Amino acid sequence: MRRAVCPGSFDPITNGHLDIIARASSLYDEVYVAVMINQAKKGLFDVDERIDLIRRVTAEYGNVRVESFHGLLVDFCKQREIPAIVKGLRAVSDFDYELQMAQMNNGLSGVETLFIPTNPTYSFLSSSLVKEVATWGGDVSHLVPELVHAALAERLRKD
Repeated sequence: MRRAVCPGSFDPITNGHLDIIARASSLYDEVYVAVMINQAKKGLFDVDERIDLIRRVTAEYGNVRVESFHGLLVDFCKQREIPAIVKGLRAVSDFDYELQMAQMNNGLSGVETLFIPTNPTYSFLSSSLVKEVATWGGDVSHLVPELVHAALAERLRKD
């Protein structure tokens, strides 16, 4: 069984994230989406809400599992016998940081990192930008799955 993990905070998951997950799911038998828990950072959606949204928007793939993790990603990989991390790269600036992380992860555990160039349609996209634009009333419906857009609109109405 070929396994890989797509890690991130996914607050919220965007069409760019979904593109990388979909492409990984076509290459691997099983893809874990590892939702990072960062106690020091208050997200717009809590971890359980993010997991639920991701499960719902990735259900069509059939080979995607969604779990949270706290701590080192390589420990998550070791516990599940995952030999590969899949990361999307938007720009050269992403590569500089991600290369360092890939080398550290490989040095710690032998886990390999595979970089997938982002679809140019999503090269500018980040969860932070989506939240900022949505907070100020901008239309982000084309940047996130419909289900996520509805959840985002609902959350921002409450706040």
